[in-house]
Amino acid sequence: MTIGKYLNERSIYILPMAVLMFLAVVLRLLDPAPIAALRLNVFDQYLRMAPREADPEFPVRIVAIDEPSLERLGQWPWPRSVLAQIVSKLNTAGAKAIIFDIILPEPDRMSPKAFAQAFEGEDNFETIKRLAAGLPSNDERLSQALSNGPGVLGFSASDDTPLLPPEPKAGIVAMGDAPKDFVPSFKGGIASVPVLNSAAKGLGAVNWIPDQDQVLRRVPLLIRVGDHVYPSLALEALRAGEGLSTILYRGSGGSGARAFGQRSGIETVKVGTHLFPTNKKGELWLRFAKSDARRYISAYQVLEPSFDPSSVRGRYVLLGASATGLLDLRATPLTNTIPGVEVHAQALEQMLSGKHTIRPAYALGMELLFLVGVGIGLAWLIGATGPLVAAVIGFLAICFVVAVSWFSYVKAGVLLDAVYPSLALVGVYMAGSLTSFIRSERERTRVRAAFSNYVAPQLVEELAKDPTKLKLGGETREVTVLFSDVRSFSGISERLEAEELIAFINRLFTPLADIILEERGTIDKFMGDAVMAFWNAPVHDKEHAQQACRAALSMMSRMETLNRKWKRVIEGRGETYEPVRIGIGINTGFCCVGNVGSPQRFDYSILGDVVNVASRLESVTKTYGCGIIVGERLKNMAQGFAFLELDTITLKGKSAPQSIYALLGDENVSSSQDFQALKIAHDELIVALQSNAWAKAKSALGRCEDIDMAAYGPIRDYFRNVMKKL
Repeated sequence: MTIGKYLNERSIYILPMAVLMFLAVVLRLLDPAPIAALRLNVFDQYLRMAPREADPEFPVRIVAIDEPSLERLGQWPWPRSVLAQIVSKLNTAGAKAIIFDIILPEPDRMSPKAFAQAFEGEDNFETIKRLAAGLPSNDERLSQALSNGPGVLGFSASDDTPLLPPEPKAGIVAMGDAPKDFVPSFKGGIASVPVLNSAAKGLGAVNWIPDQDQVLRRVPLLIRVGDHVYPSLALEALRAGEGLSTILYRGSGGSGARAFGQRSGIETVKVGTHLFPTNKKGELWLRFAKSDARRYISAYQVLEPSFDPSSVRGRYVLLGASATGLLDLRATPLTNTIPGVEVHAQALEQMLSGKHTIRPAYALGMELLFLVGVGIGLAWLIGATGPLVAAVIGFLAICFVVAVSWFSYVKAGVLLDAVYPSLALVGVYMAGSLTSFIRSERERTRVRAAFSNYVAPQLVEELAKDPTKLKLGGETREVTVLFSDVRSFSGISERLEAEELIAFINRLFTPLADIILEERGTIDKFMGDAVMAFWNAPVHDKEHAQQACRAALSMMSRMETLNRKWKRVIEGRGETYEPVRIGIGINTGFCCVGNVGSPQRFDYSILGDVVNVASRLESVTKTYGCGIIVGERLKNMAQGFAFLELDTITLKGKSAPQSIYALLGDENVSSSQDFQALKIAHDELIVALQSNAWAKAKSALGRCEDIDMAAYGPIRDYFRNVMKKL
């Protein structure tokens, strides 16, 4: 065998292995959502197997607004005079700090002056008003109680409000680059009324930033709102309880040098003698302890004569909601539902205990070094000794990295990823055992068979050329979902025989399905008179929201063409024609995408709340007389389209209200003078209705009626009926 031939044969094996190793490293550096989720799930399992041991003295207690307290003290919100009594009792008992996981942004409506207004028009109103004027407000009572001790109030940072919270009460001393360049940033925030904030000794953010699966694993110790940096509620509670004025932060450059000239972010946060290791965003990994009823004291018990002051003396006390009906529930790696106030309490407990979990900056480098080193050795063993010896060595290597990962967590609280290196090594082994040709052909055959019936042909070809774009088995991905339904379908079906009904449905759905496929959508299923489609799966499409909007507008336009055609045919028979109308709901959000079913029969589909919301949006098109209704997330992503806000409603099966929008046209319609004038008048109509300004609403509706835009006609009729009922 010549040297050239030998090298050529070796390159057939070495080159794919080198490419595979390179891709494995690049993929880990990119860290897509499925890989990150898998790593987090393993870390969650570590926590479940070895949670933090809680201090049996429980230095942090929770005064809970729970069901028994609501039964005895009345429905929430309570008068702030009640809160003032609770705070006073806690101060008298010697609580180290009293922390509110409650935001009180408006004056108390049960204050004497406000309460007296309820008697306006009564004979003794002036007397009641005069007596009430001499009494302090409930907010003043609570303010006085807070000023008598180390009270800490919370505020909620948000991008949805232009309001700014009061200036921070803690001084942030930075060593290195400014923390505001790295920490989570918000445009504004909602805080309690000024009279309460001025009396409090601390002000902290109550915000949590969960991962994509909505599980809380970290708490941002610092956040930025406007030009100020604020501590978290737990961190501020620790500072106020310790009687300190500043929080020390150390970041990149804080030790006199940067990491290879890079701004690597935050390293530690310190309060007094307490030092907290963080990631580059200033987030502290939470090492939860198991929930324990001994942390809790019912709020009503604090007001009873039998209350034991020793239960809170010298302890940090958080006041917050635990009643299920108050909806302050969170998910953690240990439990699916935990009161938000307990998350703050556990964060503070962890800070006091010093038992932290950390994902150090060097962890990724160690993991990649192991992957590359063992991967090269494994690839060499496959070529030199065959797959059996390589399998044994690879298995031992995986056992080693899993053991190191586990003991690092148990002994030092260090989180090292054993999952991705192990999976990558398995991939190297499999790639070395199979030929590229067989693997490629099987992938192409599988892709074509799986998607040829419900994905656009160009997408099937794209997947066949690059099967790595397809991840079977399920992954979390942001998608845009479209639901379309025929209105008054029951009446149509009653007039047609079975064969005629099937023919009608086929004539209707064929052009609509063609539009969806032309706009690179995936048809999930046909359900009687309805069709469901989605975008951004199986192939990523960064313009998935825009594609769905174009498809919906084209479907509405095609329905007009079909109705004109069918009308000519029906009226040609001497019969009366009733136009066929459809409603479309579109929503964007994260869900699980993958094969659903069994090995014998499965569908490529999506599962998640985003699907339910899209279906509900389609349903409410009947209420508002609008052809296309979309959710707020899609509206924000599909910039440039002609959207009008319709309402803020609570959809069926949902607990939180959300804004809904009508889609009237594409970018050309949005930029037209008529639509711009209509949008101004319509937005004024919505604002006027929300603020009960009926005269302004009537004037705005009149200006809307002066603008001739066909797509707005049914919406105008809806608001006209609304005005008639007022």
